[in-house]
Amino acid sequence: MEEENKEVKSFKDLGLREELVQACDRLGWQKPSKIQAEAIPFALEGKDVIGLAQTGSGKTGAFALPILQALLDYVNNPEPKKGRNPDPAFFACVLSPTRELAIQIAEQFEALGSDISLRCAVLVGGVDRIQQAIVLGKRPHVIVATPGRLWDHMSDTKGFSLRTLKYLVLDEADRLLNEDFEKSLDMILEEIPRERKTFLFSATMTKKVRKLQRACLRNPVKIEADSKYSTVETLKQQYRFVPAKYKDCYLVYMLSEISGSTSMVFTRTCDSTRFLALMLRNLGFRAIPISGQMTQSKRLGALNKFKAGECNILVCTDVASRGLDIPSVDAVINYDIPMNSKDYIHRVGRTARAGRSGVAISLLNQYELEWYLQIEKLIGKKLPEYAAEEEEVLSLLERVTEAKRLSQMKIKESGGKKRRKGGEDEGETERFLGTRDKKSSKKFKR
Repeated sequence: MEEENKEVKSFKDLGLREELVQACDRLGWQKPSKIQAEAIPFALEGKDVIGLAQTGSGKTGAFALPILQALLDYVNNPEPKKGRNPDPAFFACVLSPTRELAIQIAEQFEALGSDISLRCAVLVGGVDRIQQAIVLGKRPHVIVATPGRLWDHMSDTKGFSLRTLKYLVLDEADRLLNEDFEKSLDMILEEIPRERKTFLFSATMTKKVRKLQRACLRNPVKIEADSKYSTVETLKQQYRFVPAKYKDCYLVYMLSEISGSTSMVFTRTCDSTRFLALMLRNLGFRAIPISGQMTQSKRLGALNKFKAGECNILVCTDVASRGLDIPSVDAVINYDIPMNSKDYIHRVGRTARAGRSGVAISLLNQYELEWYLQIEKLIGKKLPEYAAEEEEVLSLLERVTEAKRLSQMKIKESGGKKRRKGGEDEGETERFLGTRDKKSSKKFKR
């Protein structure tokens, strides 16, 4: 199979129709990624596929292109269409663990299907269900959904069913099988046709993923673009062991060293994202938070401002670690080491994507050493230490302490102004997503 893959130089070589080859060209996809080159031919043959590949490897294209080709073949089939709907509504369904990833997958389907009148719908929480029901009434070809919201519509939306479903995709399958989604997923699998093609894509193969594989795939072809958990070669990874009380100083120092770069700062809790973003803004950085506690519209607003470059630091929880394709991310900083070492792979995969270079730095304190050692064991390498003079870092202590004090005051003041939905402070969120507060400090300089 390796010999075959070496000969694949273009999407046309994979057997894709000219309309799809042109769509790939428009998107700037010069040649198939490894997972695409290996998975697409089997998918085009009508086989169920399990795809294991590191984040940022082009998994969406690996399942979207075969589905669109099958849709075109179905519509253009010259054979008599007795008993066949010439306009195949609800042809494919893609399940995603996060709202943002679902929206991104739908955008990619729409871009690839822009020349073939593709109709695509997104069903995620945090969005008005009546509006989603109206979209379903237009009979989309492809539905991209989170499991809970899809099941809501399958249960309650009049006239909607997936009885005609031909393709099911389980993206980020390891995340779909956590306790938040497992019940909804089981009910969905009970209701949809058993005679279908199923694609399962995941960065990790867990016991639950193997169980799901046995339950809903038929004689699948397993594609492993990487034989173990790994990070890309273009990613420069470092760590810095710091006392817990000086962690914020080191974060500010590192961000000032890469001033002007686009960075993602990962924290463990939703409260930390808000506090750190406030602290950084008090120091003049263009930071914005994103977490699961924010309403869907605010999460998308934050993400769009980050993508557009209006804010160049995204302070986030692991809600932003899976699948999001933000090409311009220069650096990832792990403010908090993830407790699950596999989450490290997903976090640092936000940078150094599609052959580009990137930097990942992990701040490590005395309480997180065990988790960090598990990460090094998983990726199979010892990482070098980030170089910084402690005296220079601690020269920032007074300013950082004052910025933290102001942030704590702001959060305390806004504690009584919570919104009824989502638990956010509206004024504070608008300040993040709107124009910059005129009273905020000038650009941080060391």
